[in-house]
Amino acid sequence: MAASVDPLVVGRVIGDVVDMFVPTATMSVYFNSKHVTNGCDIKPSLAVNPPRLVISGHPCDLYTLVMTDPDAPSPSEPHMREWVHWIIVDIPGGANLSQGKEIVPYSGPRPPIGIHRYILLLFKQKGPIGMIDQPASRANFNTRLFARHFNLDLPVAATYFNSQKEPATKKYALAA
Repeated sequence: MAASVDPLVVGRVIGDVVDMFVPTATMSVYFNSKHVTNGCDIKPSLAVNPPRLVISGHPCDLYTLVMTDPDAPSPSEPHMREWVHWIIVDIPGGANLSQGKEIVPYSGPRPPIGIHRYILLLFKQKGPIGMIDQPASRANFNTRLFARHFNLDLPVAATYFNSQKEPATKKYALAA
């Protein structure tokens, strides 16, 4: 499994968002039929709706999913790092995400400029978290502090994709 960490290092997921970790669970992410692999390109129009996730784990285990964009508003000047796109807590292992509690509703990628990384992190919980307050803002979220606050340790799985603003001509061409 150590080989699966390499793209996370190269993509600066480890470093910018989380510390070094060794994956101990599997998480597969799909936008429609498109399987997300580390560093792949996903058009914002494909990611308007939440992805489907398949996570391993025993039904007695609980997980937290966090999706962030560390490149907001621009990869060269990420002064809003991180922009939180989605948080779900208390997801039973091997279950559908709908069985968890959505804390921050899903917001699809809308990169204004440049190529943004959208990171999905899975944390194993030590116990139920329950309903918690939403962050005051989606901007300037900090995954490390969030994990520390809720005693989540390091992630057990992670994947990320890249996305950039679609040219207006392509949008209209698709609509025609």
